[in-house]
Amino acid sequence: MITFIFSILFLILGYEIYGRFTEKIFGPDDRKTPAIEINDGVDCVPLKPWKSFVIQLLNIAGTGPIFGALMGAVFGPVAFLWIILGSVLGGAVHDYMSGMISERNGGKSIAELSGIYLGRGAKHIMRVFSVVLLLLCGTVFVTSPASLLADLTPGFFGKTFWTVVILVYYIFATLLPIDKIIGRLYPIFGIILIIMAVGIIGGVIFLPDYTLPELSLENMNPKGLPVWPYMFVTIACGAISGFHATQSPVVAKCITEEKQGRRIFYGAMIAEGFIALVWAAAGIAFYGTTQGLSGALDELGQSGVVYNISTGLLGSIGGIFAVVGVVVCPVTSGDTAFRSARLILAEWTGLDQKSIKKRLIITLPLLGVSAILTQLDFNVLWRYFSWSNQTLAMIALWVATAYLIKNNKNIWHSLLTSLPATFMSAVSMTYILMAPEGFKLSATVAYPCGVAFSLACFGFYIFVMLKSKKEEKVI
Repeated sequence: MITFIFSILFLILGYEIYGRFTEKIFGPDDRKTPAIEINDGVDCVPLKPWKSFVIQLLNIAGTGPIFGALMGAVFGPVAFLWIILGSVLGGAVHDYMSGMISERNGGKSIAELSGIYLGRGAKHIMRVFSVVLLLLCGTVFVTSPASLLADLTPGFFGKTFWTVVILVYYIFATLLPIDKIIGRLYPIFGIILIIMAVGIIGGVIFLPDYTLPELSLENMNPKGLPVWPYMFVTIACGAISGFHATQSPVVAKCITEEKQGRRIFYGAMIAEGFIALVWAAAGIAFYGTTQGLSGALDELGQSGVVYNISTGLLGSIGGIFAVVGVVVCPVTSGDTAFRSARLILAEWTGLDQKSIKKRLIITLPLLGVSAILTQLDFNVLWRYFSWSNQTLAMIALWVATAYLIKNNKNIWHSLLTSLPATFMSAVSMTYILMAPEGFKLSATVAYPCGVAFSLACFGFYIFVMLKSKKEEKVI
């Protein structure tokens, strides 16, 4: 209980202190935002700040802070440290910078921003990488809620039925102006999500059968997987996630003042950290041990574990309400995943998106490919999504670092993004070298290679920074 309370306090203080520090370094001003300057009635649409916050939260809070947190909790309470430190020092900074830099560049995607700040080659790579990630993400966010809805409804409404229903919804949410479906439904979904999280943690705290775990640095994974780098990839969306760099530009097109950025981008990530914290704690408390949680995940799958925890803590009615909340998370990230993919492909091809016909040209093939990918095993999709997710986070943080250098921020200011970028470089490289879906190398090879790669990235950053300062003096 003490660990959980401390973790909540850390998130709150992180928002108030480190969030203001991040905002100060970026330096929001009174310039016109894309919502005011462009206002195309489709993607660049002014929204009230509270609506922008809810949309951002539901965009980023897919199955990641729920499924990922449960799978990460198998390593033990050490997962709490990664969630709170990752959220405050990495994830919220990542989301704020990617959103605000996009806003200052007309709402451009992370792929286009990569081209502006890292070069043309980076832009081409990121276009492909981003679209593939969003396809994987959108597909994951079709299969997981479809499985949960199949558990909640009569047998003839199976997983296939709900997959089709969700894909049809995605077509409309991807095509229509952002204020028509997303802007109207998300406030309702946001209330459900908040009640769900509060209900789950309330059940753990007040029911006598469950005890919240206290902090331990011991690796409790019953399968012997190492904490580094596996836990840091498994818990992605609940701590730091590159997927968010594709979502922040969606909301960057809708904010009406730059000073709203900390509340919307940094704040939404802190809220997501809270959701991840709730599910990591609930998973260990409900099953008693990490071994029990691991066994349940193997036997029931992620959807089954969520269903069991929800109904076990809140009863049948409360459990259904809680599971509906969990369904909302992936669906409201899946629709904006496809929306983001549409916008990236529109930038790539030059197709203007004011015409619904041109939106259809991009949207229908995207969802067709996703429908095919839903036939793949969820666990395989999740592993590739998780690694590509953290790799994109690494790249987005280096883009933010390049932005700070280009805008004459001093070396100490640029450490705000370069340090988490260096850390995520080590995570991403080490994981792909070790993982079953990667090169399957031993830790004795992968660990030093991962560290060497991250140090090389940091060294190149120092070189660029010093070169930039030298050129300033010459001028």
